[in-house]
Amino acid sequence: MSRLMLLACQLLVAVVVLGLWQLFATVPIFGRMLLPPFFFSNPVDVGSQIVDWFSTGVIWKHLAITLWESILAFAIGSLGGVMVGFWFARQPRVAAVFDPYVKMANALPRVVLAPIFTLWLGLGIWSKVALGVTLVFFIVFFNVYQGVREVSDTVLDNGRMLGMNERQLTRHVYWPSALSWMFSSLHTAVGFAVVGAVVGEYLGSAAGLGYLIQQAEGTFDVAGVFAGMFVLSAFVILIDMAVTAVERRLLVWRPAVADGRG
Repeated sequence: MSRLMLLACQLLVAVVVLGLWQLFATVPIFGRMLLPPFFFSNPVDVGSQIVDWFSTGVIWKHLAITLWESILAFAIGSLGGVMVGFWFARQPRVAAVFDPYVKMANALPRVVLAPIFTLWLGLGIWSKVALGVTLVFFIVFFNVYQGVREVSDTVLDNGRMLGMNERQLTRHVYWPSALSWMFSSLHTAVGFAVVGAVVGEYLGSAAGLGYLIQQAEGTFDVAGVFAGMFVLSAFVILIDMAVTAVERRLLVWRPAVADGRG
């Protein structure tokens, strides 16, 4: 499938879903409204709310705050996950000692941590960043850890036969292996960084997309809630596209995988 055809199919899915939503929310089917507007709004009203936010400039301040919080959470969580994951994979004894504690920390419900971070760090951006970091860190950590451990023994033996020292093995064998796993996790981590920021804003903030959604929900403005979620989704897609661009730049050595595109 060509790139143009793929894009057309993706747009078609969006048009069909939005069309059905508009139909079921505005036209009675067999005398009954399948999607009551009070609970589901409709795409036209949601689109009008989004246009109003951008035309009046209301959204920009909130978008900038959420973007900054998400970038910080993503950068700090990813960097920490890569460093600790790589270290644990190269130091099995250290990994064995800390293994139960890592699993315990990963099992903690993040929503419970949000009020604690607010208590410690206040209502500013850092409580939201801390929540996002706890989400991003473990996703990246486990993938990098597994990626380094998955290095083929045959490749390592061949490298040592060629006279590579540990530093060269790290650079030319371990690190390329970890990169594929790392970028696989980063695509997921992008969404979780934004989720952490928005959940933190939702629970206690004076600005941000989470704050906008919380305010709309508090006034039963369903169109505003859906508008916030759509803006948030587009926001995540744009960040993910940036991660994909970096991935293609750094993984130019990786052979292309057949995906059925012509």
